[in-house]
Amino acid sequence: MRLTTKGRFAVTAMIDLALRCSEGPVSLAGISERQKISLSYLEQLFGKLRRHQLVGSVRGPGGGYCLARPTSAMTVADIIRAVDEPLDATQCGGRENCHDEERCMTHDLWATLNVKMFDYLTSVTLADLVAQQVSKGGGDVAVLHDERRTSARQRAKVVAFGR
Repeated sequence: MRLTTKGRFAVTAMIDLALRCSEGPVSLAGISERQKISLSYLEQLFGKLRRHQLVGSVRGPGGGYCLARPTSAMTVADIIRAVDEPLDATQCGGRENCHDEERCMTHDLWATLNVKMFDYLTSVTLADLVAQQVSKGGGDVAVLHDERRTSARQRAKVVAFGR
C-alpha cells in the first residue's frame, strides 16, 4: 500500500495555497512552477478540491484559488478523499475475497492498518502542515489562513463564484 502521486500532489498544492492565500487568490501556474507539478494535473486536482468545497475559485484578472475554510478545519484525510485517493492496504478493497475468493490470513492486519492510517490522516490538519513549513522556513510567504484575516472582498468573491 502506498499513497500515490495524486494524493501527494494534492496535499503539497494545498500547503502551497495555504502559505500564500492571505495575499489573495493563488494561481495554479504559480503553484505549478513552485512545486514542479504539471499545470494540467493541478487543474484536475483543483476541480475535485473545489467540488468537495476545500477551495474556491475566483475568476478574472488576479483570479485563482482561495481556501474555502480555515486550515484548522481541513485534514489531510479530507484532501486525500477529495481527489479520490484510495487508502486501502488490503488486496481485496475490503471485500474479504483476497485469497481464492476467500478472506486471506492477513486481512485483519491490513484492515486494522487502514483504520489506523485513516485515524492518523484525520488527526493532521492543513494548519499543522503549514506550521511545520513555517517553522522550517519553507516557503517565501509563511502565513496561516485564518478566517479573520481573509478580507470580506475575498470571501465574497469565493461565495459569488461557488465553492
